[in-house]
Amino acid sequence: MNLPNLYAITDSKKYGEDFEETLKKVLKRGVRMVQLREKGRSGREYYTLALRVREITREFSAMLLINDRVDIALAVGADGVHLPESGLPPSVVKRIAPDLIVGYSAHSLEGALYAQKEGADFITLSPIFKTSSHPEVEPLGLMYLKEVCSKVNIPVYALGGITWDKIKLCYKNGAYGVAGISLFIEAQGK
Repeated sequence: MNLPNLYAITDSKKYGEDFEETLKKVLKRGVRMVQLREKGRSGREYYTLALRVREITREFSAMLLINDRVDIALAVGADGVHLPESGLPPSVVKRIAPDLIVGYSAHSLEGALYAQKEGADFITLSPIFKTSSHPEVEPLGLMYLKEVCSKVNIPVYALGGITWDKIKLCYKNGAYGVAGISLFIEAQGK
């Protein structure tokens, strides 16, 4: 499976009032995989937004993953689903929806190994650096990223506190790609 290296995660608060325009800006920057992550929405609101996002991602030939909601992923024809640690086991999703790409949020080596054993197609490992979205969480750091990448055979996306100037450090330490929310909204560094 050929996955893009840049993985954008949406956040209504950070995307602002013109969610769709912000998403288009992110896609114009070359991102080709988007996770629609809208925890505070009802099922119907999430579905309606997912339909619009599916149209936009198709315009840019980008993959769409739905956070946690396999039903919505299937209903809108998304490419996959991204599971939180507290979500369904990846093997269950693979059994009921074998064509979906399955991502998994790992926060430790144990979580990464579990995701691989369960059949996840990739993981996000977080937080690598200190992040404003979870300032209370101690970052894992680059050496931990390197260790996890050396012990799993599935792509690992570095997530958490990633900035344009830190992307190369993530790649040097084994990351397949980088994921982020603010990273792709803010102007690219030099």
